[in-house]
Amino acid sequence: MGIASKAGDWAFKAFTASPGLATVYLTATFSVNVYKGLAWHKAQSKLENQDSIKESDLLIK
Repeated sequence: MGIASKAGDWAFKAFTASPGLATVYLTATFSVNVYKGLAWHKAQSKLENQDSIKESDLLIK
């Protein structure tokens, strides 16, 4: 095998590995963003519930 053949093999391996690594990266960041979004949504719901409880306390008094 010549040097050019080995260089071509390494270039092909790098070319085919890149989409795989990109897929793993995008999957991980997507999962993190979904988790953060759900946590944010839960926090917003808690704030809404606390606000409605405070308003109802004012109406009762």
